[in-house]
Amino acid sequence: MTTADLAADRTLVISRLIAAPRSAVWVAWTDPVSLPQWWGPEGFSCRTSRITLGTGGEWVFDMIGPDGTVYPNHHRYVEVRAPECIAYTLLSGENGPKHADAVATFSEEAGGTRVTLTMVMNSAEEYRQAREIGAEELGQQTLAKLERRVLAG
Repeated sequence: MTTADLAADRTLVISRLIAAPRSAVWVAWTDPVSLPQWWGPEGFSCRTSRITLGTGGEWVFDMIGPDGTVYPNHHRYVEVRAPECIAYTLLSGENGPKHADAVATFSEEAGGTRVTLTMVMNSAEEYRQAREIGAEELGQQTLAKLERRVLAG
């Protein structure tokens, strides 16, 4: 059994083809002004405490739901390799417990850029809970907001 086999029961993969050059998608994801403007599902907004994008950097922010519920977040960037991938750890609040490890990849394809977000949850139970709240659909909404941002220029 490989490490990948062990993580299969706790890995969520969300992918979308965006009809734009990889450079434009990369900028939207790595610009500290742009990222908070599109991040999160429909109806959510972000309030950034601090953001330093790059390997060893971090983004401390609150996602604010349509009903006003605040969801504290902290992304620690493990590797940022332009324009191919961003690997980060998701924490529940600043320096809070680890929620998942994530990698966003950006691949050139006919018709645009394939963005693939892979998240490995801490446990199969956390994965199950994420699926129950509709994490895949919420992730697709987030990538749709990215696409709108990129296409708007």
